[in-house]
Amino acid sequence: MTVRVIFRVTAATLLLAVAAAGCGETRSGVKGVATQRCASGAKESVVGGNVAWAAVVTRPVTAFREPGRRPIANFGLRNVNHVDTVFGVLGKQVDASCHATWLHVQLPMRPNGITGWVRADHVARLPVRTRIVVDLSQRVVRFYRNGRLVLRTPAAIGSSATPTPLGRYYVNQRLIPSDPTGPFGPGAIGISAFSPVLTGWAQGGPVAIHGTNEPWSIGRAVSNGCIRVPNSVLRRLFPRAVAGTPVLIRR
Repeated sequence: MTVRVIFRVTAATLLLAVAAAGCGETRSGVKGVATQRCASGAKESVVGGNVAWAAVVTRPVTAFREPGRRPIANFGLRNVNHVDTVFGVLGKQVDASCHATWLHVQLPMRPNGITGWVRADHVARLPVRTRIVVDLSQRVVRFYRNGRLVLRTPAAIGSSATPTPLGRYYVNQRLIPSDPTGPFGPGAIGISAFSPVLTGWAQGGPVAIHGTNEPWSIGRAVSNGCIRVPNSVLRRLFPRAVAGTPVLIRR
């Protein structure tokens, strides 16, 4: 599909936002208090609670299977759709001063669920207080902010031949189709999942939550793997589902 990017955020703006949000590695909020020490090379999870983390690429970066070892893939500042490259953060490796040196991240590529390690100084980290849960058995999408349910909608899901993949993903891009009356409706919220069967599709068969020009399909298992919601709901969800938003697809 032909799309245009909804916005572009500069690296400087991202770094200012991180500073304003207090997203540094300081372990003490009081000046003059001894800095907490960490075991150099220790790995910590950042998953849990109502705040997740997004890592926006600010310098070309390589993802490794282990910090600095066994490279997986290279990523530039922009993806194939000319949108900022974003990872969902799962954990970090710290130095003796408790500063993150490497980040354990979800990668927007096949196979579904693949993770890797990227240098912390090649990305800007931003807090994310939103979450999406797609329930395939109920054919319902739920959107949460700060742990509170703020939107619930019926949805169309993948058919038995082209199923919506189960798993934990994240929002990696938001795109506006050139034709808002087309099959994607007024917008598409791309997630880091790919169709398990449509491997020959453009860009590898990425999955998205999007609008539709077939409103009769809502509530049915008829899509090629994407999650369709009513256009009126997509317009509400689109600006809220920021990059890095965790997406859980379950039965």
